[in-house]
Amino acid sequence: MLRHTFPLKEVAMFPRWIRLVLVGTLTLLTIVSCQNFTPLTDAEQVTVRLSGWGASLVEQQLLRQVIDDFEQQHPGIRVKLETIADQYMDVMKTRLIGDAAPDVFYLDALDAPFLMAQDVLEPLDSYIQPAFQIQDFEQNLLNVFRHENKIYGLPKDYSTLALFYNRKAFAEAGITAPPATWEELVSFSKQLTIDRNGDGKPEQYGLGILPELPRLSFMIRAAGGEVVDANGQATFADEAALQALQPVVEQYRVDRTSVRAIDVGANSGSEMFGQGRVAMVLEGNWMIPYLRETFPDIEYGTAEVPRVNQQPGTMVYTVAYVMDRQSRHKTEAWELISYLTGTEGMAKWTGTGFALPTRRSVAEEQQVDRDPLRSALVAGVKYATPWQLGAYPTVVNNQFNNQFLSALLGEQPLQQAMQKAEQDANAQIRSME
Repeated sequence: MLRHTFPLKEVAMFPRWIRLVLVGTLTLLTIVSCQNFTPLTDAEQVTVRLSGWGASLVEQQLLRQVIDDFEQQHPGIRVKLETIADQYMDVMKTRLIGDAAPDVFYLDALDAPFLMAQDVLEPLDSYIQPAFQIQDFEQNLLNVFRHENKIYGLPKDYSTLALFYNRKAFAEAGITAPPATWEELVSFSKQLTIDRNGDGKPEQYGLGILPELPRLSFMIRAAGGEVVDANGQATFADEAALQALQPVVEQYRVDRTSVRAIDVGANSGSEMFGQGRVAMVLEGNWMIPYLRETFPDIEYGTAEVPRVNQQPGTMVYTVAYVMDRQSRHKTEAWELISYLTGTEGMAKWTGTGFALPTRRSVAEEQQVDRDPLRSALVAGVKYATPWQLGAYPTVVNNQFNNQFLSALLGEQPLQQAMQKAEQDANAQIRSME
């Protein structure tokens, strides 16, 4: 409440018309002041439901802070954050079918083609105005959420893969720079694989690998192949794919200079690198805070993924905010999406380094391209292969991973494994169409 600043006896000495003006002005200011500080009731607020999957406690707290900032700027909108801890896409599909989906929710690039084709997402084109600056987004990421020339999602963050290398191991091996080509990586791996006690089991391997499609798709593409064709059929048994994958198998089985995490008692590529069991590994932005917290003493650098077939390549993983087509609060849902993916909201979300910004202007402001550890990750976004496998990603991914692992372990030749994987995947796809 505002209070006057004149003693009453002085006010009484003013001419009558001035006293009337003062009283009227004070009354008006009092009304306005009271109105400005009167909170909206629940009935006057619109509640927008936002769903995502579980993340680290730090990330959850950060998202809550960004949402709190949004609510302060939009007092008529309340955001109800719902975290789905397990089987996220199964839960979302069930809710979409039952008309019980949240207004806004996370959508991974891998699952986007299927949902975009089902007419369950709201196209965002009509909401996007020039002031939103859609051209500010990295186009390679935005295109992941396009379908039939419509935008269905706005990418909130991303990570590519980069080569993480142990500086001490490189120095001890006399290697002065990270490998620029895959051939150099194979050669360096031999120098970096060390059996110190001569028992036939190296204490340090050159390269740590995750022999799965999410990490290998870019190699197939660099060799001129594709994982799925325009019709969504698996094509990873063609000659180009085999040419790309054979060196991975040979390095593991013949050279024995690459290793899986399970082979050295680790749970992930990040862990076996942090433990010093491998001198190089291909990982994403998530590894930087992990190493800082878990292995703070390790000295390492990053570089762009070595070229395959003389082609630059890496993977990119991204997630978008999308809107339920049946949402009853589309205007408010768009307000939330536009804030979270706008320059202000994105800067707050990515400012701590847990995620990389999808807007170029935010990336420039945060100077991530000058960060000695993240610059290689940022450089790869323009040429990266999105982690996306058509309308039936689970089928394609599972069949590839099962059969490729069999070939890696020497249970069958690579060509036979990939042919079986392709045939089984496409048979399942045909049965689902």
